Amino acid sequence: MSEAHGDTHEMESTLPGTWRMTRWTRRLVATGEESDAFGPDPKGFMSYDLAGRLMVIVVRGSRIRPESSLPTDAEKLALFDSMFAYAGTYRVEPDRIVHELDTSWNELWSGSRQTRFYSWDGKRLVYTSPPTVDPLDGQECVYTITWEKIGRERS
Repeated sequence: MSEAHGDTHEMESTLPGTWRMTRWTRRLVATGEESDAFGPDPKGFMSYDLAGRLMVIVVRGSRIRPESSLPTDAEKLALFDSMFAYAGTYRVEPDRIVHELDTSWNELWSGSRQTRFYSWDGKRLVYTSPPTVDPLDGQECVYTITWEKIGRERS
């Protein structure tokens, strides 16, 4: 069960580090239908630092692998459509985290503000978007993304 989180100072101290995406769903506003937002098993990482900067990268779990080190135009398009990434600054507010994007995989997002409402499900961080238009099919939806903080991994 998710619980709201309103202690900004606690969130500011908990947030820095690297987070791994564990789930990403979308709910259609018109029907309430829920589905995987980026296919089953997307891979994503989000890193926040103490200076107020962040980086995010997410890819579909089923990305194509180009035939060579020089992808064809079709492979380039498929790779672009199966990922997103951005970097910028962030600030914590009582019920949300605001990302101010300096750069993005899609230049349309560069310079934009991305708002994520947050709550907690145990130790997992849950982001919920405001209603937005899905760029893949044009339907209005709400995204929910669940993250877990990861530590230093050793091989």
